[in-house]
Amino acid sequence: MERTYAVPGISCDHCKQAIEGEVSGVAGVDRVTVDIDGKTVTVAGGDDDAVRAAIEEAGYEVAAG
Repeated sequence: MERTYAVPGISCDHCKQAIEGEVSGVAGVDRVTVDIDGKTVTVAGGDDDAVRAAIEEAGYEVAAG
């Protein structure tokens, strides 16, 4: 299952690397794609709550909605 999260704080390659590093460590995650321009994180696999927690652990907030 693939989900896309809006993460308004994404602004650069450092953001991309930080989020990819945290989210890729979540059990069950098969793929993480960060779109800097679109400010989104698309994740295949993994638990929704765990993915959200990983994005927050990287220092970014997932937008509500």
